[in-house]
Amino acid sequence: MFATSEEALKFIAGNEIEIVDLKIAGLAGQWMHVSIPARNFTQAMFEDGVGYDGSSGSGFSKVESGDVTAIPDPCAAFVDPFCERQTLSFLCDTVTADTREPFPNDPRNIARRAEQYLARSGVADRALFAPEFEFSVFDSVDVMNEPMCTGVEIVAGEVESEGATHRIPAQRGYMRIPPSDQLHDLRSEIVVELEAMGIAVRYHHHEVGAAGQCEIEVGLDTLVRAADQTQIIKYVVKNVAARRGKIATFMPKPIYGEAGNGMHVHQKLAKGDEHVFFDATGQNYAQLSDIALHYTAGLLAHGAALTGLTSPSTNSFKRLVEGYEAPVSLFFSLANRSAAIRVPRYATNPAEKRIEYRPPDFTCNIYLCLAAMLMAGLDGIENRIDPQENNFGPFDVDIAAQDEEFKQRIATLPAYLTQALDALGADCDFLCKGEVFSREFLDDWRRLKQLGEAREITRRPHPYEFHLYLDT
Repeated sequence: MFATSEEALKFIAGNEIEIVDLKIAGLAGQWMHVSIPARNFTQAMFEDGVGYDGSSGSGFSKVESGDVTAIPDPCAAFVDPFCERQTLSFLCDTVTADTREPFPNDPRNIARRAEQYLARSGVADRALFAPEFEFSVFDSVDVMNEPMCTGVEIVAGEVESEGATHRIPAQRGYMRIPPSDQLHDLRSEIVVELEAMGIAVRYHHHEVGAAGQCEIEVGLDTLVRAADQTQIIKYVVKNVAARRGKIATFMPKPIYGEAGNGMHVHQKLAKGDEHVFFDATGQNYAQLSDIALHYTAGLLAHGAALTGLTSPSTNSFKRLVEGYEAPVSLFFSLANRSAAIRVPRYATNPAEKRIEYRPPDFTCNIYLCLAAMLMAGLDGIENRIDPQENNFGPFDVDIAAQDEEFKQRIATLPAYLTQALDALGADCDFLCKGEVFSREFLDDWRRLKQLGEAREITRRPHPYEFHLYLDT
């Protein structure tokens, strides 16, 4: 929003800003915040920041070395439309409390190191990303998680219309119109808020899932900016829904039998005015350059390991099943939604040429997710990994309709979070190049996930188990 800290301070003084809010992305991707009266927000804040406990909530550091500092980034700011008092929010970098050096485990710093590694490679000077925002909007969600009471009750007006409108059948919500699409105005309100913040929206529509599944698409941007934008968009979606008395969730698979919420990530590389992914000769498949094909192969070669960062929840793997336009196999194809990588058929000119990686979802930390995908793609370029030689396609077929012999020749994504974390442990050298990620960080991440949600979910009785085993 601002080019310099001086511009930010001038805006605060000239626009009756009362509160300055500092937002920090924790290890799991969640936002935390601390608020400061505008009269106390001076140039020193951009240099000294605000100290906080990096071991509490964020998960950055150990208890014995918890003190870190949040430094506001003037380039990543927005006027917060959800606060009663006039509030300006800054996204922050985290630095060490004593030396003010970038804190190694800060996800935003990891993403920035990935951008720096790309620049040093000479392959390109910019990596551009655009997640697709799929989410569900419900009227209410009642979660029961007690020893003697376990279950979830979801109320969604589009499938429980009580005769007021046509009920949307399961898996039949794609691009519905009102009155059966009851969320058009809510999505439009989200888009208007985003546009006011300077986030350009391509379009919005109802998605396949009948019970309030929505999609919003935005344009490509550089890695850290795309990640910042993702955090802001999720914040706006959830707050607009709450303002209308509803609950929005980016949970990958909230409803059995319906399409899940993915985070398909469009991506490409650029070097100056050159569109690196475009094949000017017209000889290659889907007009993808050799660099683009190697980048694609890198993503697929490291696809199993990537899921430990791009789909890092037990719920992620309830979405990654056949039959719901979610990928299970590591191959690429043109306009094929059963492929892990889809090449958009409509992207035919040099500026539009890109690929879409489909396994991720929004339980990821977006900074870690985008950085990991870039490092996998660059590894494919550096090692000239050939997609055809590694049986990554292109396969222009519906993988679910093929025979078992065909399927068995294609590598698959992990089926469970524990498998994904094991794959990440076994294949992480590509992430550690240029000290973008560290082995210590990745080991801590795996331990957090394995000892946290993976173990806790395994230990808890599931309601469906009562259906299966109550009469044992």
